[in-house]
Amino acid sequence: MSVRQALGLLALLGLSNSVSAQSYPNSSSSASDTVAVSWIGDTPKINSGTTFGLPWPRGKYQANATIFTGREGDDDGEVPLQSWILASWPDGSIKWSAHALGASEIVYDGYKVTASTTGGSKAKRSSNSTSSGLTVSESDSEATIDTRKLTATFPKSGNVFVSEIKTASGKTVGQNGRLILRSQSGVEDDDEGNSTSISKFQFESNVDNSTVEYDDSSIKALVTVRGTHKVTSGAHDDLLPFILRFYLYANSDAIRIVHTLIFDNKPGQDFISGIGLRFDVPLSGEELYNRHIRLAGPDGGLLREAVQGITGLRRDPGADIRTAQYNGTETPDVSTWATTVSSRLKWIPAWADYSLTQLSPDGFTLKKRTHSGQSWVKIPGGTQSGGLAYLGGATQGGFAVALRDFWKRYPTGLDISNAASDVGQITLWLYSPAAEPMDLRPFHDKLGEDTFADQLDALEITYEDYEEGWDTPYGIARTNEIFLFPFDKTPDSDTLASLIDYANEPPQLAAEPQYIEETKAIGSYWATIPDNSSAAAQTIESHFDFLIKYYQGQISQRKWYGFWDHGDIMHTYDTDRHTWRYDIGGYAWDNSELSPNLFFWNYFLRTGRADVYRFAETHARHTGEVDVYHIGPYKGFGTRHGVQHWSDSSKQIRVSTPIYRQVFYYLSGGDERVGELLHELMDAEDTFLTVDPRRKVRDPNITYVIDPTAIDLDLGLDWSGLASTWFIEWERRGSRWEEARAKLNTTMHSIAALKNGFVTGLGLYNIYTGEIAPPSNDPNNTGIVDVSHLPASFGLPEIISQIADFLGDDFPKDFESVWLDYCYYYGAGAAEQTARYGASFGNLNLKQGHSRLTAYAAKKLGNSTLAARAWNEFLNTDGLSPSLPWVAERINGSLVLSPVDEAAWLATNDAALYGLAGIENLAQVAYAL
Repeated sequence: MSVRQALGLLALLGLSNSVSAQSYPNSSSSASDTVAVSWIGDTPKINSGTTFGLPWPRGKYQANATIFTGREGDDDGEVPLQSWILASWPDGSIKWSAHALGASEIVYDGYKVTASTTGGSKAKRSSNSTSSGLTVSESDSEATIDTRKLTATFPKSGNVFVSEIKTASGKTVGQNGRLILRSQSGVEDDDEGNSTSISKFQFESNVDNSTVEYDDSSIKALVTVRGTHKVTSGAHDDLLPFILRFYLYANSDAIRIVHTLIFDNKPGQDFISGIGLRFDVPLSGEELYNRHIRLAGPDGGLLREAVQGITGLRRDPGADIRTAQYNGTETPDVSTWATTVSSRLKWIPAWADYSLTQLSPDGFTLKKRTHSGQSWVKIPGGTQSGGLAYLGGATQGGFAVALRDFWKRYPTGLDISNAASDVGQITLWLYSPAAEPMDLRPFHDKLGEDTFADQLDALEITYEDYEEGWDTPYGIARTNEIFLFPFDKTPDSDTLASLIDYANEPPQLAAEPQYIEETKAIGSYWATIPDNSSAAAQTIESHFDFLIKYYQGQISQRKWYGFWDHGDIMHTYDTDRHTWRYDIGGYAWDNSELSPNLFFWNYFLRTGRADVYRFAETHARHTGEVDVYHIGPYKGFGTRHGVQHWSDSSKQIRVSTPIYRQVFYYLSGGDERVGELLHELMDAEDTFLTVDPRRKVRDPNITYVIDPTAIDLDLGLDWSGLASTWFIEWERRGSRWEEARAKLNTTMHSIAALKNGFVTGLGLYNIYTGEIAPPSNDPNNTGIVDVSHLPASFGLPEIISQIADFLGDDFPKDFESVWLDYCYYYGAGAAEQTARYGASFGNLNLKQGHSRLTAYAAKKLGNSTLAARAWNEFLNTDGLSPSLPWVAERINGSLVLSPVDEAAWLATNDAALYGLAGIENLAQVAYAL
C-alpha cells in the first residue's frame, strides 16, 4: 500500500469520533457538481502533466461515496483524471481534493471536474481511466517508470539517483544522475591570500532510501529519494541531507524534480563552494559535426552550436549542410559535401566543454574550450539566462536540463563537458563553483553584546535582537525545481524556447475565485470583488493593486535575488539613502513579519491574478524553507526579521506558522514538500523545551523554569502557530490528526476557562495533555490584563475564523465568546476596557491591522455600529492613510546607484496589515464603508 493510499484510508475510517453527528444536504442522496478549472495565466503551449486542488462545500460529498471524472473544457471528451483527498470536513465529507492530469498533445483553455455521489459505500478516488498510460515495475534494488513517452530507472541505493532515462523509441539519452557537492575549510580572506592551508572536499550523493507512490490506475508517479552527500576526496563527515522528489505523468516526456537540501554544515568550518546535479549523456555513434550544444540566454534566446562547427569556415561545405547543422538536423551524408571541407575535417577543432555562469541577476558569462588543459575561449554573454542546457545529436538523441528561476537564484551555472567523447556530461549548478564560497558566518562579531541588558539596549538602536550562538543557519533548507527533457534527436529551437518558458512558469490549474469563496474551504474572512463596489471600496482596491505591483517592482529594481534571498522582501525603508535598510538589524529581510504572506495569498484568492500567484508562490517557498529550522535545537521555529535570514536570536513559531503555506498547499494539489513542512511542525511544541522566547523580557520577579507541563505560552503569538498546525493536521487527516484534534479542542476550552480569556496574554501549557493553566503571576485565575499589539498579527484571526467555519455548530461557544471579547475590546476606549476587565489595555498600536478583528466581531454580532468603528480604525488611526500619495517617485541621477521607484512613506509592516485588514473588512462589513 502506498503512502497516499494509507492516508486515504485514514480519511475513510474513524471520522465519526471527530465531532458530534450532524446532518448536511446531499450527504447521502445522489448528486453531482461540475467545477471548471482554468490555467493560472495564459494557456500554456505545453502540458507535460499537472496536479491541482479543488475545494468542496461542507457536507456535500462523502469520501466513501464519490467519483471524480474529468472532461475537456468544451465537454467534447473525457480526460483521464487521478483523484485523491487532501482534506476533510469534521463529518468526513471532502473539503479539498487533488487531481492529476496527464500530459496531452492538445492543451485546452480549461477542464471540468465532476464529483458524483453514488449513494454506495465503495470509495472511488483514483483514476477514471483503466489505462492511464503509466506503468511501474519495482524490485528490491530499483524502480522503473514508463510514461509511454520516456522510461526512467531509479536505484534504491548507491550514489546515483536515476540510472537511466530512455525515450519512447528506446534510446538511452541520460545516465547516472547524481548530486555533487564541493566544500572547503576556509576562505582566502582569512588567510591573506594564502590558500595552502584551506582543505577542499568533494562529495557525491549517497542514497539512503527511495520510494515510489503509485497504484495501477495512476496518472502520476512520485519517486522520493532521501540521502546525504558523502565525501569522495579527503576525510569529512557527510554533509547536507537531501530530498529529491521526481514527478512523472502519463504520456509525458518530461520529469519534474523538487530538490531540497537541509543545511547541517558548520558555518565557520564548512564553506560550501558548489552544489550541483550531473548527468551523463551517451554520444557514441554520433558524428562530431552532428552533436549539438544549446544554452539558454534571455527571453527564449539560445546559443546554438555544434561540437565540430562547419559554418564560417574558409571553405564552404554547402548551404544545405550549414543550415542543417545550425538547425540541429542531421547533415547530408559527408560524401555529398564539398571535398574542400570533407577532406579537412580533421583540422577543425572539436569543442568539448562549454560553461555558462550566472554570478549576478544582471549578467552571465559564456566560454568554451576544446578539452581540459587547453585555454578557454570567451563567448559573448548576456543578461539573464533562461537556465536550460542541452547536449545531444541529430541521430542518437539528446538530453536537456532546466532550473526554474535560474538567474534569480544566482550564483548558478550550466556546464557541458566531454561533448567530443563517447559520453558527455551536463552539470546544473544550483550554487556555482565559479562564485565565492558560500559564507554563512555571522555578519558581525557580537559588538560586545554579552548580556541581555546589552542586547536589549542594542535593540533600541539597530532593532536587532542579537544573542551569541543563535545567529546560525544550521537546520534551514532550500528547495529548487528542476526539469529533465529527453529527446530522440536534437529539437528545434522553438521547442527548446517553449520548454524554457515551461520550466520557469510551470502550468497550474485552479478553480475560479468565486467558486473557492462559496465553498468556505479556505475560510470566510475574504471575498471576491463584487461588481457593484462603492467608490470608497474601489479606492481601497486600487491601493491593494499598488502595493502588489510596488513590491514586484522593488524585487526587480533592488535585486532581491540570490540563492538564499530569492522570494523574500525587505522590512523597512531608509529615506535618507533611498534604499531599504538591508544592513540595519531588524529592519532588513522581512521574514514574514506581520503576515504579508496572508495578504498575498488572500489577494490571489479574490482576484485569480497569475502575477500574484507566482509572487506568493515564490514567497511561500522561501519563507517556509530559509526562514524556518527543520533540524537542530530550533526545529519548527522561524527567525525574526534581520540582516541575514537566520541572524536574529528571536526564534518563534509565529514565523513558521503553517497558515502561511496552507493556500499554496491546497491549490497545488498537495505539494509534497510543502505538506512535509506542514506536518513537521507537529513537533514544534517540543522546541519550547529548548527555546524560551521570553527569556529577555520576562518580569525579573518571576522565576521561570522550563517545564513540559507548564510552558510559558503566548496565547496569540505561540498558540496561533500551534493551532494552525493542529488544525491543518486534523483536516488533512495526517498521521497524528487525532492528537492534533485533541490538543486543539483542549487548548480552546482552556483559553475559554481563563477569567480574561485572550486578554490574559500568557498561559502555562502542558505539552502532554494540551491544557493551558493560568499564568504563574495569576495562579488562582483572578484575571490579569496583558495585551500587546503583536499576538493577533501572525494569523490568529484567520485561523480562528477557519476553525469556526470548520466546526460549525461544534465551535466551542465559550471560546467564541472570549475571542469576540478580545476582538471588540482591543479597539475600544480605555473606559470600556476598564469597565470590562478592571484595567485598560494601555497605549496600543497597529490599530489599522486590528480593525479586521473589529469587523469580525461586527459581522458575528450583527452590530452595524461596530462595523462603522472598524472602518474608522482602518481609515483614521495608524498605518496607511487615504491621504498618502499612493504613487511612487522616480529617483535617479547621482542620488542613487541605479534609478529606482521610491515610496518613502511605505513600510512592509504597514503594507501587510493594510492589505490583510482591507480585504477582511471588505468581506465582512463592506456595507458600512
